[in-house]
Formats: sequence, structure tokens, C-alpha cells
Amino acid sequence: MSVNVAIIYYSSTGTVHALARAAAEGAEKAGAEVRLRKVAETAPPEAVGARPEWAQHLRDTADVPEAGHEDLEWADAVLFGTPTRFGNPASQLRAFIDTTGPLWFQGKLADKVYSAFTASNTAHGGQESTLLALANTFYHWGGIIVPPEYTDPVQFQSGNPYGTSHIAGEGAPGEVVLQAARHQARRVVDTTAQLKAGRAA
Repeated sequence: MSVNVAIIYYSSTGTVHALARAAAEGAEKAGAEVRLRKVAETAPPEAVGARPEWAQHLRDTADVPEAGHEDLEWADAVLFGTPTRFGNPASQLRAFIDTTGPLWFQGKLADKVYSAFTASNTAHGGQESTLLALANTFYHWGGIIVPPEYTDPVQFQSGNPYGTSHIAGEGAPGEVVLQAARHQARRVVDTTAQLKAGRAA
């Protein structure tokens, strides 16, 4: 059973982008058709320019397509990635989500599988509350939430049962957290395939 997966993320300096790429690898390895999409940068140029690594990441990912409503319609499953911002998703990702009212009103976001991953600067920087905040949107959409839980030994080394998470203050994501992202995406693909097969039966 073929599965379409959209991985939609926001990343200012590259941490969440690395997690998104790992999730894309995991989904593709599980046999899914994948669209990797970033959301638009809405921060003012002077804020971006004040941090060289932020401006550099924007240049480095200029070739990544921006997410659109058509990606949500196309997808059977969607993984969202965001850094934490005071325990919530980044405003850039929220800005995209807040445009989806017309799709929601038409029922085009219901019955899809949703999952999420995040990063914060510190170990207790709001990772779980950020993922739970995204889940509030999935409830309203009528989505089916598939978390990684502790379904693979790697989850005991990285992240939490809500979704893959990384402590950005410790450096770039290493192989353990990238493997956690791959596992989460594979679990999403496997669950979505079973749902599609059941509905088709």
C-alpha cells in the first residue's frame, strides 16, 4: 500500500532541518513517497542578519520548496518539525498552520496521520509542551496522532514518547537522535499503510 508523506518544518539554524532530513530518509526507506517542505521565513531581515548562522542556513536551504496547501492535500501522513519557542511551536510554522482553515472547513485534513518532532536549546526547554501544543491542532483537524512512544530501543536514548527531540545547545544532532527521527517516520509510514489497507478492504 503506497503512502504519501509530507514533512513540513521550520528551522532557523539547521537543527530541525537535520531532523527533517532524517525523517525523510526513514519514510523513504519504509517505502513512502516523500515531500520535504520548509515553511516561509517570516522574521524581519535585520533579525536574520544579526545571527550569521541563521542567514547562512537560509542560504543553504534556498532550494528546499516551501510548503503549500497542496502538500497537505496530497499527503496521507504529515510530520511537522519545529524548534521550541517558549514551550510552543515557532511562529513561522504556526503562520503556515493558521492558513489552513479552508482545508479544515472542507474536511480535507481529517483522517490523516500526524506526528511531530522538535529541538530546544536546553534539556528542559519546552520540548514536550511544544509537541503537545501541535497535537492540539491535530485534534481540531480530526487527525490520527502517531507518536514514536518507546517502540524502539533508540527512544530510550533520545527524545521522548511524544516525538523525536534534540538539545540544540549540545551541538548538531548526532546519529542517535537522527536514528530516532528515522524510526518515528517509519512508524508513521507503517501505521498509515495499515490504515489505508484497512479502509480499502
